[in-house]
Amino acid sequence: MDRIRIVGGNKLQGTIPISGAKNAALPLMIASLLTRERLTLKNVPELADVNLLVRILGNHGVDYAVDGKRNGGSQHAHTVHLTAGDIVDTLAPYDLVSRMRASFWVVAPLVARMGEAKVSLPGGCAIGTRPVDLLLMALEKLGATIEIEAGYVIAKAPKGLRGAEISFPKVTVGGTHTALMAASLAHGHTVIHNAAREPEVVDLADCLIKMGARIKGAGHSTIEVEGVANLSGAYHTVLPDRIEAGTYAMAVAMTGGDVLLEGARPELLQSALDRIEETGASIDATNQGIRVRRNGAGIAAVDMTTAPFPGFPTDLQAQFMALMTRAKGTSRITETIFENRFMHVQELARLGARIRLEGDQAIVEGVERLEGAPVMATDLRASVSLVIAALAAEGETIVNRVYHLDRGFERLEHKLSACGAEVERLASPG
Repeated sequence: MDRIRIVGGNKLQGTIPISGAKNAALPLMIASLLTRERLTLKNVPELADVNLLVRILGNHGVDYAVDGKRNGGSQHAHTVHLTAGDIVDTLAPYDLVSRMRASFWVVAPLVARMGEAKVSLPGGCAIGTRPVDLLLMALEKLGATIEIEAGYVIAKAPKGLRGAEISFPKVTVGGTHTALMAASLAHGHTVIHNAAREPEVVDLADCLIKMGARIKGAGHSTIEVEGVANLSGAYHTVLPDRIEAGTYAMAVAMTGGDVLLEGARPELLQSALDRIEETGASIDATNQGIRVRRNGAGIAAVDMTTAPFPGFPTDLQAQFMALMTRAKGTSRITETIFENRFMHVQELARLGARIRLEGDQAIVEGVERLEGAPVMATDLRASVSLVIAALAAEGETIVNRVYHLDRGFERLEHKLSACGAEVERLASPG
């Protein structure tokens, strides 16, 4: 299994191109199941999760090509073509779905278009239970019958789905994705209350509208959908990854330096940028993206609480905690989204961080120096928090189990190396 070797102490200088958003690309790819026609997606990142989803969609009969070449072939996937002319199988098996939670979302377009789906209960990062009950509730509201049998969800709507009122008891991105896709092909009018407002939800709605869906209100807490009989193909560009942009912004705030995050859009992560500025970094929006600078002054301690968009993203919590390990003073980080998302604390402590946990809060006492050590990634975002800490640590850090990084960060070591970091991938022996 590959590892990442980092020698800390270098400032970051240069340009980092921001890839397409993984959290937008995955539901957009799944939306290809809603139509017989070709869906072309530009700016799709080359990630392990994307490649796994290609296999899952192929299992259903989706024809896939990258830049005109079947089954990939390019080093970095920028434009992909997905055609679900005929759905050959409505089963999504355990061995595939168990490896990535988002793949469970295929249940919505399959039951909407084919009237049935049998999908394994999902797996993915070990950051809490993240149950699928709200996704299934949405499908039941739309008229599907749901049974759970031997670890599989069996959804049926032989006469098609029908519009309904869906009220989520809490904000759920996956539930909103599911409801949008299913309602687009349902008979009649659907209203989604307490919908997620995340940019990735808006991106999916924008693409569905290009495909012929009738959707109003995406980006607000109430979304209305008027179902249509069929959707067509479309051409859509995936929005830039706000989590990747925030991660690299925190890396610059941690190490010092001056980096342009090329293609990043500040409105997608303003809450996170505000917190980073409070730590002492300078952030400026430009025509090219976001410029982040820190001149070497100390890092100020800043309290932070995660919240659904437009609040501070839970997917940047671990990275912010890494930044706070070197702050002057004590900061409190409160996690409100997932109940088990502090698994990186023990690994940061191996680098010399001082962190204690009190329920849903992490109290971080900043230290003057971190020291390199072998560490192990526990989930996608936790793994990159270790990279950020290692960039500022003295000596060498080896990050193990980097397959987590490959799931969500495109060419991370190349992007950091190009800005002066001493980062290299070590291939697994044998």
